[in-house]
Amino acid sequence: MGRHPVYLLGSNLEFPPVSHAQGTGLLAVGGDLSSERVLLAYCSGIFPWPSSTAAAPILWFAPPERAVLSPASVHVSHSLRKVIRQGQYQVYFDRDCPAVIRRCAETPRRHEAGTWIRADMIDAYTKLSAQGFVHSVESYDGDELCGGLYGLSVGSCFFGESMFSTRSNASKVALVALCEKLSAWNMELLDCQLQNEHLMQFGIEILSRSAYMKRLEQALQAPTRRGSWAEPATG
Repeated sequence: MGRHPVYLLGSNLEFPPVSHAQGTGLLAVGGDLSSERVLLAYCSGIFPWPSSTAAAPILWFAPPERAVLSPASVHVSHSLRKVIRQGQYQVYFDRDCPAVIRRCAETPRRHEAGTWIRADMIDAYTKLSAQGFVHSVESYDGDELCGGLYGLSVGSCFFGESMFSTRSNASKVALVALCEKLSAWNMELLDCQLQNEHLMQFGIEILSRSAYMKRLEQALQAPTRRGSWAEPATG
């Protein structure tokens, strides 16, 4: 079977089948970050990953392998459980989602020279937050926002986008709180997109594209918990 070309998106709200993706997972180029297109992408097994260059077109990916967590069976190390029991951080949902998105874009990461979370990405996910599709989990020490994550929720799937931490374990505590909430709501899938060292300790599972699409199709049959998730997770 021949290799499919990378699809150039126009104004139509559509994507090619994920089976047409390149070996790297690159499926399409162009289009916009409208709420409708972003939601369609995630529900189709696709996510945007723009270049750090503001003028560059948006790249859309459907990688051959997907890293996922099952919220009900996430692995929490003894040392992290101790941190959670000590109550160093107070965890909240959707207390300040726009701030979390900005901090994910601004906070330096090891082995990364810049950020892929461009201004248009910040605007798009902030809008989706106001529409009740994007949610944040935030770890505070007093009034200081020390870490957190954000992602998009549709059906019984939470699509994790990015996380940041300025204090030890702050983003990990937020991730555990998210898994506890998703598990309590019987949400089946936490999509981590790509495998990384930070997530390995939580017991991520690597799915083939076809296996991921089956799990996603099942998860999307559930109703979406749209709207604010704002409430304390830990006191």
